Amino acid sequence: MKIYVVLDTNVIVASMLTRHHDSATRRIINAITDLKITVLYHEDILTEYRRILNQEKFGFPPDVVQDMMSVITTFGIRTDRTPTDEIFNDKDDVVFYEVALSKTGAFVVTGNKRHFPDKPIVVTPAEMVEILENNRIIEKTNKQDNKQPTDTLKAT
Repeated sequence: MKIYVVLDTNVIVASMLTRHHDSATRRIINAITDLKITVLYHEDILTEYRRILNQEKFGFPPDVVQDMMSVITTFGIRTDRTPTDEIFNDKDDVVFYEVALSKTGAFVVTGNKRHFPDKPIVVTPAEMVEILENNRIIEKTNKQDNKQPTDTLKAT
């Protein structure tokens, strides 16, 4: 079973901010770099990632932002958008949904499901991890391991 993901920007930010190596967002990034799932992107998505990740409020060093961008472009597939008639409150979210529509088996992974249509392809990071675990794409974590912090992103 091949699974594709389109990562909303908030998922990328959360994966970079967390100190927990087994957070849902970090596990998704690790699944990408471990070649267990494939991230889909479009130039409009990359533009948003760069714009948000370079904001001063996050304090991400430029090399860390570049490393994350490299993860997306190295392990991902550039994909066209499939137009939708769905209504969005924030037009910036449309691209994520349209890119997911372009590939069978793709999910939009977001921390803000309410910003997207109520469809099965729109999932939270925790829901995506559950899908990956239930399909034996990634291993289930030991609950005791949830408390081990880390300062580095495995994907770099």
